[in-house]
Amino acid sequence: MRYISLVFTVFFTFSSALYAANDSKTLTIVGKDSDSIMVKDLSKNKTIYAKDENQLLRPASLTKIMTCMLAIESGKMDKVVTITKPMIDVEPTKLGLKVGDKVKLKDLVHAALIKSANDAAYSIAYYLGNNDKAKFISMMNKKAKKLGMKNTNFVNPAGFDDNKHKSTARDLMKLAEYAIKNKTFNSIVKLNKYTFTTINTKKRFAVYTSNRLQRENKSVVGLKTGYTSGAGACLIARAKKDNKDILFVMLNASNRWENAKRVLNATMKSAKKTTKNLT
Repeated sequence: MRYISLVFTVFFTFSSALYAANDSKTLTIVGKDSDSIMVKDLSKNKTIYAKDENQLLRPASLTKIMTCMLAIESGKMDKVVTITKPMIDVEPTKLGLKVGDKVKLKDLVHAALIKSANDAAYSIAYYLGNNDKAKFISMMNKKAKKLGMKNTNFVNPAGFDDNKHKSTARDLMKLAEYAIKNKTFNSIVKLNKYTFTTINTKKRFAVYTSNRLQRENKSVVGLKTGYTSGAGACLIARAKKDNKDILFVMLNASNRWENAKRVLNATMKSAKKTTKNLT
């Protein structure tokens, strides 16, 4: 029986090594389709794969993670925000708020994170900045510095293209790791749908997740999509299953959804492949 046990041990060790080699090859292929990528196994606090993770790139709407974390941590989530023209005078994607609408800050946060609504993000910025967007941008950059995001600079709360609005996959990984420690943040980004009504006009809004990966895979529990013509397709995603907890960042990713699926296939294989003790 000891001989049989040894055979099984060798077999599973060889199989694990083979899986690891194949997974590494898959991630390398995915990396070729992205300007920058970083994949981390949070359960082991280990970086599985990274490519050009320190390259300065445009983060698109991944920016909204910072915008919304400032709102969540403000202690004002149940406060009422009265919508003004500067809050909604932005390009799509938009929620469709009107001047004079009254909504709770928490509803704006949901809309910004789930639908990636730019008017929601700007409404958050003007409200928390006391009608001074520049003040809020300063808050964003101060927080980024505190989190050790050394190569990040924000110039708007939504992620619109700007030569000075830059970050890196490594910095965005730091931001995401910080955000997922917050229960409120996690409860929002895992939603596929959220509804709310304006307080004064009783207009009903329904927002649906922009995260296709999350809609199609039950193990995906967030986080945030992003796209602009300058940034390309961006994604931060988290998946949890059994004892696996995978978080990855993709910037300017070709075939974003197919490659995101490949990342999950390569990293979410059951970690419960243990050798049985045969005696």
